[in-house]
Amino acid sequence: MGSAQAILALSGGVGGAKLALGLADSLAPGQLHVLVNTSDDFMHLGLHISPDIDTVLYTLSGRANAAQGWGLEGETWNTMAALEQLGAETWFRLGDRDMATHLWRTQQLKKGQRLSACTAALAARMGVTSHIHPMSDDPVSTTVHSERGDLPFQHYFVRDQCEPVVTGFSFDGISAARPNREVMRLLQQKAFATVVICPSNPFVSVDPILQLSGLWLALRESPAPVVVVSPIVAGHAIKGPAAKMMAELGLEVSALEVARHYTKRYPGLMDRFVIDDSDATMAGAIRELGVEVAVTSTVMKRRADKQALARFALQL
Repeated sequence: MGSAQAILALSGGVGGAKLALGLADSLAPGQLHVLVNTSDDFMHLGLHISPDIDTVLYTLSGRANAAQGWGLEGETWNTMAALEQLGAETWFRLGDRDMATHLWRTQQLKKGQRLSACTAALAARMGVTSHIHPMSDDPVSTTVHSERGDLPFQHYFVRDQCEPVVTGFSFDGISAARPNREVMRLLQQKAFATVVICPSNPFVSVDPILQLSGLWLALRESPAPVVVVSPIVAGHAIKGPAAKMMAELGLEVSALEVARHYTKRYPGLMDRFVIDDSDATMAGAIRELGVEVAVTSTVMKRRADKQALARFALQL
């Protein structure tokens, strides 16, 4: 399979991982490259946790808990129970087998390995044939600005269950962080046939990736069309707090508003915007933004749905 046929997907956690699985199913082994948000990464209990990377790895390896979309199927929680007895922080739940991933990653990073090398090794050991890339080997951390003050992302998302009213976001370390070197090399070589921005949260999953120095401009200059799949369907987010965030920021909760976000923040980046059948009436307004619109079913309940949406995005 020639390098010109490679496909790049940008992904956050659960929603992005679903479409990444559909893409992996629809492509030859090794054809898919997934560039994953790492601004959610944090240190917890002395361990380096990469939530979005692990969700993508577990999903593509068939290990994910299908009901919740994250974590491992058949997980046990003995370590958490013991930590709770000891009075330790247990608001971020780490299953026993999941803990092994974090222990191994933390050890490798302490030995001087780059996060990208650790991720590639984990993917290989889990039998994932797609290339999984952290967005950067440099640390970037999302801060959620809220009416309760500034919160590290996982405190907002997990500990506080997305309850605080958000007023904005910032990405600490973003100005110094370098985008994934392998993905940048492939972009320079014009290796990608299509770039798919998965239906992940635009503000805290995709923006951190695109705001890495030089990345979105490299995507815009690439001959590969950039296809964005809306994470908002009929005024709701399928998963996660995107809709709540939009409402609290004073934005219309709609696929149209997502399109406005991408066209305003990254002019000329997006070539095609995929919306759900339920939002078909917005197609005209989105086209007025200078973007081609494609309408299909974007709700991914079954594996066949993921595959169908992937094939639809790839043929645009």
